[in-house]
Order: sequence, then structure tokens, then C-alpha cells
Amino acid sequence: MNHRTVLAGVLTLTTGLTLAGCSSDSKPELKVVGAFMPQPISDMAAGFLVVRNSGDAADRLTSVTSPLSDNVTIHETKNQTMRMVSSFEVPAGGELDLERGGSHIMFMKLKQRPRQGEKVSLELHFEKAGPIKVDVPVKETTHNPKKQ
Repeated sequence: MNHRTVLAGVLTLTTGLTLAGCSSDSKPELKVVGAFMPQPISDMAAGFLVVRNSGDAADRLTSVTSPLSDNVTIHETKNQTMRMVSSFEVPAGGELDLERGGSHIMFMKLKQRPRQGEKVSLELHFEKAGPIKVDVPVKETTHNPKKQ
């Protein structure tokens, strides 16, 4: 074997191993916990929950849909100012916490006002993971769970 043939073989093997390393099976593994909606007092409502990611890849919450409203958006609150955003990151091995006073789901122009004790169906849509359906319990208007 000449020197060029050996060098070409080494380069081919190295490139193949590098590409194999890039195509790992890392993926997000999402679970929703602690979901609730305070009983709305108008034609708007907010939803709160935690998305836990036990996987080794990050994901993004890109939208939320619900039969309760045709206008469901996601918002963040910074410096006491609320604004709509296009997505939220769910970090690998971490969580996205949608909580009172912070980031949350906003339901506008409710088709009906759910009452305490009922459940509201919604579907969370992610960039990588499939959609997750959640039945969100409606709590009293002032409900604010303690951080666990």
C-alpha cells in the first residue's frame, strides 16, 4: 500500500466516525405536571403547568390549542410586562415552568367559562416531540400552588 491509499483510508474512517457521532439518538422526553387554570372571571383565562424534559435533547413549545378558545397564545412576563412569544425552550434534563407572575398560556375570547372542578382539554405542540394532550383542572380564582 502506498502512503496516499493509507491516508485516504484514515480520512474515510475518521469522517464516517464523525458523522456517526452527529446522528445520535438524543431526543426530548417530555412530561406535563402541575397543570391548572384559575376559574376565569371574564372571557379570558390563563393556564399554568410544568413541562419536564428527562431526555438528552432540548425542545421548544411552539403553540397550544384548545376547544375552549380559537385564540390560545403563549406569553412571558418580564419586569411586570406581559408579551406574546412564538415559543419557549424546554431544556434537556430541565423544565419549562409556566407559573403565575411569569410565563403562561393565555386563552382569549372563551367559548364558555369553565367552573371550578371542571377540566379543560388542551394540546401542547412541540418542535421535536409529538403533541401532548392535557386535561387541566379548573381551580378557584385565587389558586396559587407553592413551589415544590
